[in-house]
Amino acid sequence: MTDLASLDATAQAELVRTKEVTPSELVAAAIDRIDRLNPTLNAVIHERFEKALEEADRVDVEAPFAGVPYVAKDGNCATAGDPYHVGLGPLKTAGHRAAVDSILAERFREAGFVCVGRTNVPQLLLSATTEPTAYGPTRNPWDTDRSSGGSSGGSASAVASGMVAIGHGNDAGGSIRIPATTCGLVGLKPTRARVSDGPLLGTTWGGLNHEFAVTRSIRDTAALLDALGVRAWGDPNTAPPPVRPWSAEVGAPLARLRVRVMSGVSQTPTDPEVAAAVDATASLLADLGHDVDAGTVAELEQDAHWGDVVAVSAARDVERLAAAAGISIKPSDLEPLNAMIVARGRELTGMQYQAALEGMHAYSRRLEARWADFDLLLTPTCPVQQARIGELGPDADLAAMGSGLGARTVFTSPFNVTGQPAISLPLHQTAAGLPIGMQLVAVTGREDLLLRVSSQLETALPWAHRRPPIFG
Repeated sequence: MTDLASLDATAQAELVRTKEVTPSELVAAAIDRIDRLNPTLNAVIHERFEKALEEADRVDVEAPFAGVPYVAKDGNCATAGDPYHVGLGPLKTAGHRAAVDSILAERFREAGFVCVGRTNVPQLLLSATTEPTAYGPTRNPWDTDRSSGGSSGGSASAVASGMVAIGHGNDAGGSIRIPATTCGLVGLKPTRARVSDGPLLGTTWGGLNHEFAVTRSIRDTAALLDALGVRAWGDPNTAPPPVRPWSAEVGAPLARLRVRVMSGVSQTPTDPEVAAAVDATASLLADLGHDVDAGTVAELEQDAHWGDVVAVSAARDVERLAAAAGISIKPSDLEPLNAMIVARGRELTGMQYQAALEGMHAYSRRLEARWADFDLLLTPTCPVQQARIGELGPDADLAAMGSGLGARTVFTSPFNVTGQPAISLPLHQTAAGLPIGMQLVAVTGREDLLLRVSSQLETALPWAHRRPPIFG
C-alpha cells in the first residue's frame, strides 16, 4: 500500500476517489500509526478507534475528504459522547463526556473526515506548551526533549509525526501558529468569525479565539477552509465572504505586494537563527517580485489590553465546565499560574471587563490601520526557539514561565485582538534541524492573499520532504 503517512489530506482523499484505498483502510492505517507512535509522543489522549472504524464504513464517498482521518483537540470541537476534559484533572476523574457535537465537528464530518482521537492540551488551554498535570507532556517528534508548543500541541505532534494529516486546533493567542512553528507545520489562524464557535458559544474569550487546524500543505489549508469556513445559524459575527473558493487561490497569479518586515521587538531579543530566517524569507519574497521593506509596527510594542479578558474568560470556563460535569472545581485543582489567572478573573467587575474590551477594540483600530502602508506583514512566528519540556510546564518558576510565554506570543497575540488572518509557514530550520516558522499577516478577510503568497513560498522553498526523527 502507498505510504499513507507521507501524504497530505488532499492526496489521501484522491486515493479514495480513485478507489485505490477505502475510507476504512485510511482509518485503520492511522490507528496503526497512533498505536506505534503515541506511547513516545503522548499526543492522543482519548482514542476513538472503534467509533472511527464504524464511521468510516458509513462515510459519504462523494465528500471532498471522504475517509480522511483527523484528530480533534480536547478543547472546543466537542464530539458527542467522547471525553472532554480541557486538561482539567477533575473532569478526567469525573469521566466527563461532551453532550453534543460542536458545529465544527459537524463540519468536519460533512466534509468526509473521520475523527480517530482527541489530543492533549494544556490545562484550560492557557499555555504555549502542552504539559498538563492531568495527562503529562506531549513531546515534539523533532526532538522529544522539546515541547510541541501549545495549546494545540497534541494535534501538532500528531500531524508532524504522520499519525494524521490534519489536526484541529484553536488560537486565542497563538495556539495554532506556535505549535505550527514548533513542529514544522502550516498553521492558519483565519479571520475572526470565519469558523463557528457554536452551538454552545457565540464567541470565545471575548472574540480572541479562532478555530481551525494545523496541516502539512497549503492546498490542504485552503480546501479545509472551504469546508469549515461556513457561517452557522445564530453566529453573532460574520467574516467577509470569499469572492471564490479558497482552493482557487492556491497557485493563482499574484500581483506585486508591499511586504513590511519586522524581525524583533525591544522586550524580546530574537534568536540569531530565527533572525537569519526572517532575512532569508524577506530576500526570497523580493526575488519573487514583491516590494519588501524593513520597519517597525509600533503597536506590536504596546499593551493590547487582552489580559483581563482572558482572565474573566478562564474563570467563566471553569464555572461552565464544572456545571456541565456536575462537579466543583476548586482553586487547588488548578495549576499555579492558572489559579492566579482564574482568581484575577473572579475579582474583576463587569465595568472592568467592559473597559478591557474597549481597550482591545481601540488597539485593534490602531494596529490594523497600519495595513494602509503595506499589504502583508512578515515576522517570525516566535522570536525564540522551542522550549524544553519542563521549561514552561506547570511546576516551572512563575516569573520565568510568564517571561517565556510572553516571548512566544509577542508576534501572535496581537492578531487575536484584531481578528486579522495570520499564517505560520515552516520555511526554515535551525542548524540542529529544528523547525523555524515565519508568520505572514493580512488585513481582515484577506486569507486569499495569505494563501496565494504561501503557495508561492511553498513552491520556491518546499518543506514536504522534511521528516522528523519520529515519523509514520
